[in-house]
Order: sequence, then structure tokens, then C-alpha cells
Amino acid sequence: MSNRKLNVFLPLLFAVVLAIGMFLGHKMPGSNTGGTTVFFTKPSKGALQEVMDLIKTKYVDTLDADKVQQEAIEGLLAHLDPHSIYIPPSQLQSVNEDLEGNFEGIGVEFNITADTVNVVSVLSGGPSEAAGLQTGDKILRVNDTLVAGNGITPERVRKLLRGPAGSVVNTVLLRQQKKIQVPIKRGVIPLYSIDASYMAAPGVGYIKINKFAATTFDEFMKAMRKLEKQGMQKLIIDVRQNPGGFMDAAVRIADELLPDNRLILYTKGKAYPRTDYKTKRPGMFETGALAILTDEGSASASEILAGAIQDWDRGTIIGRRTFGKGLVQEQYDLDNGGALRLTVARYYIPSGRSIQKPYGDGTSYDDDILERYHHGELVNKDSIKITDTVPYTTNSGRRVYGGGGITPDIFVPFDTSRFSPALTAIYTRNALGNFAYQYYTSNRETFKRYKDAEDFTKNFHTTPELFSEFKTFAQKDSVPGLNRLSIHDEEEIKTRLKAVLARQLYRTEGFYETVNANDPVIKKALETLEHNNKH
Repeated sequence: MSNRKLNVFLPLLFAVVLAIGMFLGHKMPGSNTGGTTVFFTKPSKGALQEVMDLIKTKYVDTLDADKVQQEAIEGLLAHLDPHSIYIPPSQLQSVNEDLEGNFEGIGVEFNITADTVNVVSVLSGGPSEAAGLQTGDKILRVNDTLVAGNGITPERVRKLLRGPAGSVVNTVLLRQQKKIQVPIKRGVIPLYSIDASYMAAPGVGYIKINKFAATTFDEFMKAMRKLEKQGMQKLIIDVRQNPGGFMDAAVRIADELLPDNRLILYTKGKAYPRTDYKTKRPGMFETGALAILTDEGSASASEILAGAIQDWDRGTIIGRRTFGKGLVQEQYDLDNGGALRLTVARYYIPSGRSIQKPYGDGTSYDDDILERYHHGELVNKDSIKITDTVPYTTNSGRRVYGGGGITPDIFVPFDTSRFSPALTAIYTRNALGNFAYQYYTSNRETFKRYKDAEDFTKNFHTTPELFSEFKTFAQKDSVPGLNRLSIHDEEEIKTRLKAVLARQLYRTEGFYETVNANDPVIKKALETLEHNNKH
């Protein structure tokens, strides 16, 4: 376009833009004060912000504004559902790390006894193993900070040990009564969401998922490939005590278990139109016999997975009624470094049911599990309270209910005999874990004969001598009733003692492989899969 034409065209363009602007300004809400003023009027702060500003500037005394603000936010959220929460800046990193599936640090597990930081295990392939740390080492100093004998807390130790990958932390350790200096180059440490995957019986694979994080699907596929190589034809997925996490992880795992183009769930909210999540690809395990293990601690994403499997009659749900969380949250970062996790939609599983349990109607949401225990639901299937009286049907026409979790197809009661005074004291004092650490560090040579968790589970036995040694240890820790243990208590202690020693050697993989050998829910799942060759 020539300059002359441009000189004629530009004034015309400006006139058109100005006319459109004046018209739009006139049509905007609140524009009756004059079309253009809307662009210069400051938005109203709202009473809450006004009050906060007045307190900061005018109040007679100095206040901790952050604390007041946090309490105000929490007060506001208390009027919403139980899952809309404020995450303060101090907690956001650990909350995010848990779901991201990793953190940056040195890769050790530790416990604190008598003001001493003990290295309980060293992560295989991690920075601490590369630096030569060993189970049994005691950490005395981290950089310039003394961490022994001064009321040190686990949070403080974690803060000192964690830091950017590639940075170096200088430690002073006590090993066999000698002080040694060990520099450790920090790295990215995985937080695994699959605790164990192994063959629970010939042809039957077992996978334990502790949460649904960013890395869960990849971990699940790796476990499935390993089990398939070992001849897996049937599968147990254990989501007991799994509080949920990312919905996407549960959807992707369900896609591996269900045929193509099946609805897994749909979400719907005031500002969120219905969104359907369907299976998209050929799955790894669409036809083999399948069991999902649930309990009152299985929530959210765990319920999505169990619900989709139940509604399509793809497998058997075994255990106890799930938690009952059918609300979807989104996390919004705030300017102060914290975050708001806000409920934005409900989710509905394929039969159309919402499994969200009641809240805000006078019932105690947080005490719901305790109430289930008191009215006998954990030990008696007939005591399960159905809060949603409208029945739904599965793909084959079986009747199911919403409004308070997913009721299992096969009920297995909770073992209430585990609450004897002696066992309760042993668990609350962590006597088993503390003893296992001490016993292992004193007898590590004797454990070298076991090549893996499977070998240990089959061939290690809790001898009378080991049991007696534990009782002596527990007596020093003031555990009551050790001289009048029931046969059940003795068996429980022996099983758990073996399991915590397996954990000391092989982490969670060893613990679950050992403890599951006597688990009634696992036994019921193996029996059920024996009779269900296909679903």
C-alpha cells in the first residue's frame, strides 16, 4: 500500500475503532455512568479485603498478618466441602513432591531415637549409596549444624539434607564408634507409588499402589511387563489405604484393564460442563481374571479405578467399603507462595452414580470411619449403611449403590483382635521397627544368605530365640502384657517381625511380600481368582 493511500486509510480506521469502542463501552455492565469510565474505575475490593487492609494499617497492636490471613481463608473454606483446602507456603513443596513422584536430596531413610539420627536404609542407586553411606551409620553433623543430642526433629533433618540436585552436603557420621566425614552430592530421588509387584501364586500377579502420582502409570506398566514375563494370567491390584491423587493416573490404568471406547468416569460442575473420560487404546490386561482390593482408606482415584471395574463387571472388588470421595479438585497457586485446592466438579462412575459420602448435614465427615467401626460395619457386611437409596445397575444388570463409597462384591471383615493392649502399644511405640533396625545392624552377615524378597519370604522363620529377644526389647520399652500374650498376639508379632526385617532388607517390596502371606483379603482374592478364569 502506498503512503498516500495509507494517509487516507488510517484516519478512517481510527474512526471505526473509536466508534466500536464507544458502542462496546456503552453496552458493558455498569456503563450507565458513561461509556468510557468503565475502563478507569477500580474494581471493588470486597469487604474481606477491606477489613484486612484496615487491620494492617489502623489496628492498635501489631499483628502477624500472614497468620490472620491464613485463619480467614480457612474460615471461608470451612463453609465449603471438606476437600477444598488452603496449602500454606511452608507445606506446598512437600505436597507437590508427593504427587510429582520425586524430590531432591541424598536418598536415605532415617529414624531418630534418643536424639540420634540413625540411617535405617540407603536407597539403591542414590547419592548416599554412591558416597558410601551404610545402614547403621549415625549422622552427627550436616554442614555446620549439629544434629545429635539436641532435640532434633525429623522435619529439621529433612530440611538440612534436602537441596538442589548437584549441590553438595557435607556430613559427619559415626560408624562403629569412629567419626568420618562424608560429602554427598544431592540428586533427584524417586518417591515410588507402587510399593510391591510380585507373583502371589502361580500365574497370579500382585501390584500394590499406595497413591496415584505423576509417575504411577509408568511404574504400573513396568510392573505389568515384569509380571507378564513371569507368567501372569490373573491379577490382584491392591489399593487399600490409597488416598488417591491424580485422576489421570487412575484413568490410564483403567484403560489398560477395560476394552476400547468404554466410559471410565465423567465429571460435571457449575462452571464445568460434562466431560467424559473413555478408554482409548488396546490395554495390556483386558481379559484375564482381575481382583481389586479396597478398604475404608481407599479414596478418590482409587474409587475411580474400583468403580469402573465394578460397573463394567470386569473384575471382583474384595475387602471393605471405600472412603467415599467423589469430588474433583484443581490446585491454584497464590501470590504468597501457597496454593488453593478448590473443588470444581463431582465425578460419576459409568453406572451414573456419585460415590461422595454426605457432608455439611450435621454428620461428622472426619469421624465417619470411626462411626463405621462403632456400628459394626468393619466386621459385619449387613451393617453397611447405604446413604443413596436410588439403585444403579452395572453393565450386566447387578444392583449397586452410590452416596458413600463403593461396596465390595466380596466382604472381608477387619481383624479387631489386633487391638489388644500389647499389640496397640507395640505399634504406637514402633517397637517392631526399632528392634528390626537394631537386630539387623548387629547381625547383618546372617542376612546375606537371602538373595531377594521371595527367597527371604520362603526361607526365613521367626525363631523362638528371635521372638524372645524381641520381647526383652519391648519390655524395656514398657510394652504391657508381654507375659500373657494370646496365641493370636504371638502369631501377629512373629508375622510382623518377619515383615519389618524384610522391609529393612528389601524395603516395601519385602514388607508386602512377607505380610501378605497371612493376609485374609489376599487369601480371599486368590480363592476368588481360582474360580474366575475370565471376566
